Formats: sequence, structure tokens, C-alpha cells
Amino acid sequence: MLRLVFGGLSEVMSRVVNTDSVGKARSQHMRTAAEIIRRLSQKSDLDDEVKDMTALLVFCFREIEDGIEEAMVAWEKRNYWNKVEQFRQQWTWVGRAPASLERVIRANAWDQLPTQLASLFEHFSDITINKFTRGAEMWEGAYDRLMAETPPTR
Repeated sequence: MLRLVFGGLSEVMSRVVNTDSVGKARSQHMRTAAEIIRRLSQKSDLDDEVKDMTALLVFCFREIEDGIEEAMVAWEKRNYWNKVEQFRQQWTWVGRAPASLERVIRANAWDQLPTQLASLFEHFSDITINKFTRGAEMWEGAYDRLMAETPPTR
């Protein structure tokens, strides 16, 4: 805490905390992805909701990847090279995940979805879901939004 004195008046100033940090956004996207993966693992049939949830996973992983890059740039500016490298290795999977899921979606290869989801489980083992906090309004229309994008070039 910092106390500033201006002409006999003192004012207490506290540390400024950024509540919209990259880490917080990453945690929120990870929680969303964990809930979607859990819900998808409970589905037995392919329906529009499965398509929407899978597309939302693509968007979540893209956002996580963008946040990781932003965090690494900030650490590189401070010369935290070891931390950058460790962080990069810890999160390499998130760079591959959206592309893999997007290929499943665009190729209509839904039989590959369980395998793709199984490969992601280990990255969400530390997230405990006692109650679902994300509702259907979050993923509704995600499939159409993804399909409206220009497909990535190979």
C-alpha cells in the first residue's frame, strides 16, 4: 500500500489489479472446454448440439493459444527465457488441438471425435467439475460460425 501526501492531505492508494488478465481468460476458457468435453463424453448420438460444442472447443483453444502467445511476449520482454520455454512446452498441445478438431468438423469425420477428445483429457485432469456452470447459449450457433470462416489452408 502506498500513502501519498498532498499539501497536508494524505491519500491511501492500493496496488492496481488487472481483473481481465490473460491468465484469468485462459482459466475461464479451460473451464469452458473442460465442461464441454465432459458433456460430449456423455453424449451417445451425433446431433446439432455435439457439432456446436465441438466448434466451441475450437474457439476456446484458439483463445487459449492467443493468450499464451501474449503471456510469452510479456515474459520475453523481461528476459524470462526459462519461464517462456517451460510455458511453451507446457502448452504446445493447445496449438494442435483446434486444428485437429477443425479437421474432424470440416471433413465430417465425427467417428474420430471420441479419439480426439480422449487425447485432451489429460490436460483437464486438474479441473474439477462438481456443477456445470456453462449453458447451451454459450455454444449455440458455434458450428455455423466456424463453418462460415474460410477453411485453413493446408
